[in-house]
Amino acid sequence: MHERAAEFAELARDRHGVDLDVLEFDAGTETAAAAADAVGCDTAAIASTIVVSLAEPERETGPENLVAAITSGANRLDLDAVAELFGAASAEMADPGRIREVVGWSIGGVPPVCHDAALPTVFDPTLASYDTVYGAAGTPSAVFAIDPDDLADLAGATVVDVTE
Repeated sequence: MHERAAEFAELARDRHGVDLDVLEFDAGTETAAAAADAVGCDTAAIASTIVVSLAEPERETGPENLVAAITSGANRLDLDAVAELFGAASAEMADPGRIREVVGWSIGGVPPVCHDAALPTVFDPTLASYDTVYGAAGTPSAVFAIDPDDLADLAGATVVDVTE
């Protein structure tokens, strides 16, 4: 198992008391479509984690005004809706370097849980329509399967639609 995927599995066990079965794929899983193809599920069952940077938020955020959104791979994140939810002047996709520095993971493999810093997290209700969803497990070629309600609980996420 890739070192980062093993680290993710260990963090999940240590921080959340769960043993997650990490699946790795040679073809890669860095996009929702690629992950769905690898796993053999609907693209909508992929739980993509997107880190967003907010300008002048009124609500509490994570370090450097970052928040996380766990969305269905079939949906597109509405940055304006995220900004509105947090009372921010605007929202944009966070810089990859800031994500790595603050969250501890690189884009393409950012898991929905086990971040270095606590980020307020929103959860796409579309994911709840599946028995099992798949989230990134720390690398662009690793995912893990989980019940969507359990994932929302582990992430401390607020279920709210912030998709287009």
